[in-house]
Amino acid sequence: MKYMNSFGAGAPANTRGSDWEAALQRSGFYPRLVADVVNDALDGQASLSHLVHLETHFDRNEVHRHITVLVLTSDMLVITHVDDHQLDEDGEQMVAQVSTESVPVSQIQSVVLSYIYAQPQDYKPSDPARELTLSIAWSGGQRVDLGPASCGDPNCDADHGYTGTIAQEDIVLRISAEAEGLQAVADAKAFARALRAVNTAVGATSHGDAGGSRFPAFGARLGRSHYRR
Repeated sequence: MKYMNSFGAGAPANTRGSDWEAALQRSGFYPRLVADVVNDALDGQASLSHLVHLETHFDRNEVHRHITVLVLTSDMLVITHVDDHQLDEDGEQMVAQVSTESVPVSQIQSVVLSYIYAQPQDYKPSDPARELTLSIAWSGGQRVDLGPASCGDPNCDADHGYTGTIAQEDIVLRISAEAEGLQAVADAKAFARALRAVNTAVGATSHGDAGGSRFPAFGARLGRSHYRR
C-alpha cells in the first residue's frame, strides 16, 4: 500500500483512544463505511493514537476524494485508504475502492518528519511549522528522485548524466498549515511522536527477547496501487 498524499482540502485529526470514529464523522467521507473497514482491520485492538487525512482533488469537471486513516495500537499500525470514483458523467453511480494494511510496529524501520518554516531568520521557539511531511518505512520500499547532473559551470552544455536521491518510504503524508490549518500539522506531529514511542518500546522488547522477534515475518502483502504525487 504505497502512496503519497499531496496537499488538498481536508484536515487530519489525532487524539488518543477511540476518537478516530468521531474524526471520521467530521471528515464526512463515507464515515460509516470507513469506520467499519477500520474496525475490522483493528480486530478488537485498542487505539493509542490516530491520524485521519482527507483530500479533495479537482480534475476538470470531476471531483476526486480519498481518505487515509492511520490507527496505532500497542503493537500494530493499521493503515486504511479509501478512494471514490464516479461511474457516470452525472456522478449518480459511485464506487469506493478500499485497501487496508496492518503492519507490526516491530517491523517499522523509520519514522521521518520533515518541516518547513517560514521566515527562518525571524524564528522564535513558539513559531509553528508551516508544512510537515510524515514518512513511515517498514518494507524496504524506496523512492528515487532523478535529475540532470551539472558541473557547476553555467556555460557548460556537456552531458553529465543524472544525479538523484533515494528515500526509503512506504507511506508519505504531506500536511500544509495553509491548506489544512495549524492544528492539522500539530496533530500529525503528535501522531509521529506516539508512533516513535511505541516503535522504540517494541524494538527494545524484541532485542531483549532471546527467542527473536515478537512477530513472524509477513508473507504476502497487499498490492501497492495507491501511489500519489
